[in-house]
Formats: sequence, structure tokens, C-alpha cells
Amino acid sequence: MFQNFFPIFVVFFYYLLYTKGKIKNGGDLVELETTLSQTIRTAGSNSDYDAACKRLLSEKIILAWIMRNCLEEYRECSISEIIEKYIEGEPQIAEVPVQPDQTNPSLIKGERTEDKTITEGTITYDIRFTATAPKSGELIRLIINVEAQNNFYPGYPLIKRSIYYCSRMISAQYGTEFSSAQYDKIRKVYSIWICMNPPKSRENTITQYSIAEKPLVGHVTEKVENYDLMSAIMICLGKPDSENYNGVLKLLNVLLSSETAPDEKEKILHDDFDIEMTQNLEREVSLMCNLSQGIVESTTERNTLDSIRNLMETLNLTTEQAMAALKIPEAERPKYASMLEEQ
Repeated sequence: MFQNFFPIFVVFFYYLLYTKGKIKNGGDLVELETTLSQTIRTAGSNSDYDAACKRLLSEKIILAWIMRNCLEEYRECSISEIIEKYIEGEPQIAEVPVQPDQTNPSLIKGERTEDKTITEGTITYDIRFTATAPKSGELIRLIINVEAQNNFYPGYPLIKRSIYYCSRMISAQYGTEFSSAQYDKIRKVYSIWICMNPPKSRENTITQYSIAEKPLVGHVTEKVENYDLMSAIMICLGKPDSENYNGVLKLLNVLLSSETAPDEKEKILHDDFDIEMTQNLEREVSLMCNLSQGIVESTTERNTLDSIRNLMETLNLTTEQAMAALKIPEAERPKYASMLEEQ
């Protein structure tokens, strides 16, 4: 009897492997990468998607929305005012270094922008730019870093990495913004992290981590600007039907969504946030949507193809029998049969 049921058991086992090869993560279909070859095959697509995501976030109107909603210096400013008066130059995308090995004076000035460590390779900030801000009639200068993070649990607390980034942006100012006798010239830094797939408890939240004064003995008060030199900000996106789904949280969720069509994105950005779709912004929105959809489709196809091949090899089934066992729709079978013949 066991021999009669064994083939059915194996087919069911491989079907489980096929279905478990994909998981729902924040509404997006994500492949469980298990081999080096799978990683290599998707590297190009994921790299293109990440680059498109960074370019979208580096648009000045998007940065202005983030700054007004998350940075206290800009709470009273209009979006157009931030763009026209306070963001300096052009944001640098995946150029400015994080690690210390090749830090040099030109980094802060925006010339040489690559950074390498001997053991860790090239590591760069996703987006980094400088800005001025009004304060008591004077202008203060800030260094701001924006990171897009898809994995909220990369094996360490993200907040520690963001604080490290803040520390690096301060220490890298030595010799460029200040010297040993000019610590008063240190510029305040922000590291802003946009988390696209946070745990449910963090969805649609914005949290700031800063240096604060806490008297231990007596009541001495220091000027805030003398210690308020770094802030890490975690922007955790969430689903549309969740609490607090409005303002910059809604803006970023719509902008970075892999499920919302380009036309719908453009309508929401225009109607809800008064963002005019320039030719460049429209192109980047469309490109990122296409790339994200392409990644989903390619990973799904690859899982299906691997499952067909495994059944054929293990149970000595024909292509058609394997596809029937996996309940692949009739309309899709010629595509997979052709892909198997080409390999």
C-alpha cells in the first residue's frame, strides 16, 4: 500500500516546496532565495529596482515632503520654500561614503563620492545632501541622509546602523567643516530611514532618536544647539487601511508601492499632494513599477520552472505530467515547456 501512495506523497511534497518557495511580505510577493545561482540571476533586476527607488526619493519635491514632516527645522516652511531656498545643490545618490578608509576633504564638498573599507568593500549612503534652515533669523546648515530599507530585520537593529551613519557624517566633517579648535562649526546631521516592510506593530509610524539633556545632579541648562547634533528617524510604512495612513506616510507608500499602477500613482500624487508629474518623475515612477512587477514575475516563473524540473527528475515524469501535478493552468504550459527546451 505504501508503494501505491509513495508517488502521490512525493508529488505533494514537491507541491509544498513550490508553494512555500514564495511568501507574502508586506503585500508583496517575495521569493525565498536559497541558492547562490538564484541570487545571481536576480541581482540585475533588484539592482535596477533599488536604483530607481533611490532616484525617486532623491526628487527634491519628495525630499521636501520628508523634511517638512520629519525635521523640526522645516515644520513651518512650505514645500516650495524648502525646494527653492533650503535644499543645496543636487542630492547625491549612492555616491557619498559611509566607511572611514577613504574619507577625505573632497567628500563633504561633493566631489569624490566613493568609499571603500579594506574588508567591507564599497558602502555608500543611498541619498545624501546638504541643506540650510531658518533659525532665529539665521541660517543653519544640515547634512541629511535618506535610506530606503526593504528588510527591517537584516540581522541587527536598524536603529544602531542609523546612529552609526549619523556618527560617520559628523566625524567626516573633521578637516572640512571644522578643525580641532573649531568644534562650534560642526553641522547637525540627520539619517532618515524609510522602512517599506516593517513589523505590523510599527506600521505607519515615524520615530525620532536624538541626543537629549538629562540633569543628574543640580539643574544646569545647556544651549540645545550645542548638543542637538544628530537625529536618526525611522519612517515605517504601512497598509492603506491602517491607522495614521496619511501625510508623508501615504505619499511614500504610494510612491514606492509595487502594486499600485503608474497612472494611479500619478493621480494620487497630483490630487492629494499637489505634485506635478514632470517628465523625469513620471519616467521614474513608470520604470520602478515595471521593474518591481518584473521581479515578481521572474521569481514566480523561476520557482515554477524549478518545481517542474524537480518532479520530472525525481519521479521520471514527462513535462506535461509534471505540470499537471502542479496544477499549472493550461494556458501557461506552452511557455514553461518552451523554457525547459531552451535549457
